[in-house]
Amino acid sequence: MKTLSLYRPLDLGKAMVDIDRFMGSLFGDQSFSGGVLCRQPAVDIEETSDAYILEAEMPGYEEKDVEVNLDGGTLNIESKKSTVTENKDDAHNYIMKERRAETFSRSFKLPENADPENINATFKNGLLCMQIKKRTEAQKRVISIAKD
Repeated sequence: MKTLSLYRPLDLGKAMVDIDRFMGSLFGDQSFSGGVLCRQPAVDIEETSDAYILEAEMPGYEEKDVEVNLDGGTLNIESKKSTVTENKDDAHNYIMKERRAETFSRSFKLPENADPENINATFKNGLLCMQIKKRTEAQKRVISIAKD
């Protein structure tokens, strides 16, 4: 059975993400990497007879915050989002600004039977849904046996 698999090239940046993920498992799902909040979206991948279904939870994100691209046989889901909050403190008569940037990047290696020309994506209520069709020739079919 061929399935989508998480793609993790060996480099320093990915090693830092792995360390952040480990630390996040100890202290919660959020960690800091280079002063930027990193949170990996939870992803479910389902295989049907004619497609792979990928669902990524991204609460608080909007469609404009997310970029999906295909590089060769690797599917990339990325986001970089900045928020600015201003709080006015009347007792001290100054404005305090808190800036927070959230970023993530997930990569998945497509199986050989996936059709890179036939990928559909939707985004609704913080849930990215992608349907990656299988190539027609790679789909299971029944072959009838001729009687002599």
